[in-house]
Parts: sequence; C-alpha cells; structure tokens
Amino acid sequence: MADNLSSKVDTEISTGANSEQFYGGTIKEPQAGELIKGKVLCIAKDVVIIDIGYKSEGHIPLKEFLDANGSPEVKVGDEIEALMENTDDEKGYVLLSKDKAKQTRVWNDIEEAYKTGKAIEGKIVQKIKAGFSVDLKGIIAFLPGSQADIWPVNNPDQLINNTFMFKVLQYDRRKPNIVVSRRAILEEERENSKQDTVQALEEGKVVDGIVKNITNYGVFVDLGGIDGLLHITDISWGKTKHPSQIFKIGDKISAKVIKFNKEENKVSLGVKQMKPNPWDTAAEKYKVGIRVTGKVISIVDYGAFVELEEGIEGLIHLSELSWIKIKHPSQKLKVGDAVEANILEIDSGNKKLSLSLKQLKPSPWDEIALKYPQGTRIKGIVKNIADYGIFIGIEEYVDGLVHISEISWKKIKHPAELFQKGQEVEAEVVSIDKDKERLSLSIKRLQKDPWRGVEERYHAGMSINGRITNIANFGAFVELEDGLEGLIHVSELTRGSKKGVNITVGDTVETEVLNVDSEEKKIGLGFKALISRGKKSEEQGVKSAGEETTA
Repeated sequence: MADNLSSKVDTEISTGANSEQFYGGTIKEPQAGELIKGKVLCIAKDVVIIDIGYKSEGHIPLKEFLDANGSPEVKVGDEIEALMENTDDEKGYVLLSKDKAKQTRVWNDIEEAYKTGKAIEGKIVQKIKAGFSVDLKGIIAFLPGSQADIWPVNNPDQLINNTFMFKVLQYDRRKPNIVVSRRAILEEERENSKQDTVQALEEGKVVDGIVKNITNYGVFVDLGGIDGLLHITDISWGKTKHPSQIFKIGDKISAKVIKFNKEENKVSLGVKQMKPNPWDTAAEKYKVGIRVTGKVISIVDYGAFVELEEGIEGLIHLSELSWIKIKHPSQKLKVGDAVEANILEIDSGNKKLSLSLKQLKPSPWDEIALKYPQGTRIKGIVKNIADYGIFIGIEEYVDGLVHISEISWKKIKHPAELFQKGQEVEAEVVSIDKDKERLSLSIKRLQKDPWRGVEERYHAGMSINGRITNIANFGAFVELEDGLEGLIHVSELTRGSKKGVNITVGDTVETEVLNVDSEEKKIGLGFKALISRGKKSEEQGVKSAGEETTA
C-alpha cells in the first residue's frame, strides 16, 4: 500500500497536477504587483526562465538582461528579484519583469527616505530649467538650483555626472514627481562639523575653507560649520580693487586665522599673512639708481603707478615720464603696459618708491647747456602764450620761456599784444637751469637798452615832448622815446587847480625833466602844456587828471 501511495505522489508531482492540494495549501500563490525572488533555470531565445517555487516557472523577457552591446548580463543559477505582472498566461507561465521590480524597489526606497529623512544616492545627469535632473537608480528626480549646494553654483557643468546623497523633499508615484535636495545634506554635515571646527580653531593656524560669499569689503569663507571673514585688506600685500578679481564662489582656499572670538564665533582670516611683507626687505632689494621692470596698474593725473611685485608699487611722476613735457600720463602709458624704469628714491617706512622713465635716456639739458651758452641768439616758434610770458620751442624736448618782463623795454599788459602761436621769433639766452629744466630767454635784450646813458640824454630842467601812454591814480606815464617812459605825478597835474589838467591817453604834452634815476629806471616829469589831442581824446572826450585821481 505504501508503494502505491509513493507511486501516486511521484506521478502527481511529475505531472504538476493538484500540487497545491497535495501540499495542503502550504505554497503561497504570488499576487500581481508583488516582488518575488527566484533562480535562473535557463536562458532561452527570447526569455529567461526563473524558478520561483511556484507550480509554474516565471518568464522574463531576455531584452531586460541585455547590455548596451546586446549581450545578456545573466547566467544560469543567478538569483533574480522580479515583479509579478501576471500569474498565468495562456501557456501557463508566470509573467515577470526585472526592470519593474527595480523601479518598485527604488520607489520603495524613495518613500522610506521621505518618511524617515534618510539620504538616498543619486547621480546628477543633466542641467535643466531652474535646476537639474537626478537619476535615482532609474527614476528621474528634480533637483532645484537653490537646492544643489549651500552656495550659488557658478559652474553647473561641474556637477554633471557626479554621484551625491540627497534628501527627498516630496514625491508622488502617480504623476510621477520627485523633488530632492543636496543642500539639506550639506547643511546637516556643516552643522555636525561646526563643533569640531570651533574646537580646532586658534589664532595663527592655517585653515582650509570654501568661498561662500563675496562682498565689496571682503570674502566669507566656510571653514566647516562656521564662517570666517577674509577682509579685502588682508587678501594681498598689493592693492585689491574688488575681491571678485581674485576669488569666485565655491573656490577652495587656505588662509591664516588672524583673530578668533570664541564667544561670538567670529573669525578673521588673512591670505597675505601667509607670505612675508615685501616691504620688510624692499630697501635691500631695491637700491636707488638700479633699473627695475614692472606693470602699470593705475594711472592718475599726476603720474602712473607701477607694480614691481605683489605689494611693491612705485610712482612715476608726471615730470619723470618724459623729457618732453606732457599734460597727462595717458599720453605716454596705459594700464597693463610692461615698463622699465630707474629707482629715484625709496622709503620703506612709508611704503613709497619713486621711479623715473625719462632717466633711462640721457638728459637733453646737458647738451642744451653746452649748445646754448648765455648770450646765444636763437630762433624758435611760439608754442604757448601765458599771462606771465611766452614759450618758444628750441629743441624737440626743450622750450624756453620769455618772461613778460623780458619781452619789451616798453610796458605791456599781456604778451598776446605782441605775439601769437606759431610765430617765429628771435631771442637771447639769459640762463639755463639743468636741474629745474628751465631755459630763460629775452627778446628785449636784442634791442638797445633805452636806459643806458639816460642821464647823459636827460637832465633836470630840460623840456621834452612826449605821448601819454597810461593814466593811473598817482599820475600819468609819458613815452619820451621807444621803451623809455617818465611819470608826471598827480601833484604836478593838479598844481594850482583843484580840477587839474584835462589830459587822456594818446595826448602829446610838453614836460619838464625834474629828476633822473638810472638805477631805479625812473624819470620824474613836470607838466608844462598840452600840445595836441590824441585819437582817444577825440573819440571819447577829454578826461581830467583830477577826475582820474578821485575815481
């Protein structure tokens, strides 16, 4: 009887008939949508057959196991997790899906991460509008740009194809829609490391950090849960116009802790303090008279600043840019120019260095002094006219000044009365000052000095006619000869009359020489008579010298 029972069982097992009834319902029937595990029995043409411990084998399409080259990534005996799609098809097989099982598993992980707050791994695969696409093992999530990092991301490409941990902010399987945050993870890490950072900080220590923010006055650096301020004055020994010229957000930097307030968690950092102050050794390195090279970093009205090295700048004053007189440094240099210059002076204490560009060439004034000794007659073109005189071009680099007092033996109010720009004139060299680069000229000295021998030509009691050239409060000036004037004092004009004598500029009068002083170049005259009226008198009417006095 036992043999008959054994034979019956073997028959039913071999045929698969009533197996569930035989085991008394001990084999649990899998449900659609359920995750099950099985072992690969064989690999057929289009499907992979899986033993799932059920009355029927499971079938998974072979395409779900193919790699990018079309080769199967599975072998007999492999354990597979799959999703039950259909319990039995028309052929009696159980339809399974490995891909859908993977998706379900990921969705389960996403849901768990959202509920528990745990992190989930993902790979940033693409930059999209307002953020990034993140691959969570086959399911795409959205990472907002504001949640990509603690600081603004200046270079989004540096995040692409990198794997990070994320927090799930929200999800919806039906849509599907997932929003994740990397920033939340970083902020947690930052907060966790804050206490360790504070304990490790001390003044004088060199620390590493990441640039978090940039302002006009400095850079904020994340040291790991605590921020340090790198002030603009502590960035470099040289001048820094704006921190953004040197740093950008996200940069990794090293700096020295200058000051640390533990109570307020305030940290002051310095980058330049990691290098020696260049001015400490400047006096040994930069000697007066040596040639140096540098780059023009700034141009101002009075000169150009040249950087010789970080922290060492020199000024080429406007007067030291060229032997030719220029009005502005931009006529000679521009920012960024590489220049060679001579050191004129160095003051390490006040951090000042004076440079010269023109000293690289011989001074034309040395040659001028030899070429034009005192008394030499020269010809030149009027370059400029000022209130105090005229400038005459002598050489390419040299102009000479004819002071207004050296223009004429006559008294003139302004040089423009006699000269204009571009006019060729002749003059005599009066003096040359090589140090001050000045060449003094005279035009009147080319003419006879009317005051020479004046006492021989004029004496007290002598009567002489002259023309009124100017009337002042104290009297009237009379031209006796070219370049020679005498003064009729106001007391002579009003003598014997309260109203005074009616004379004006241009009148010809008879005068009497009262006194002559050749050293002071003065001739005192007395009024004798009005000989004729000048043109101005005829056009404007006669004015009383007494009225001029009271004016």
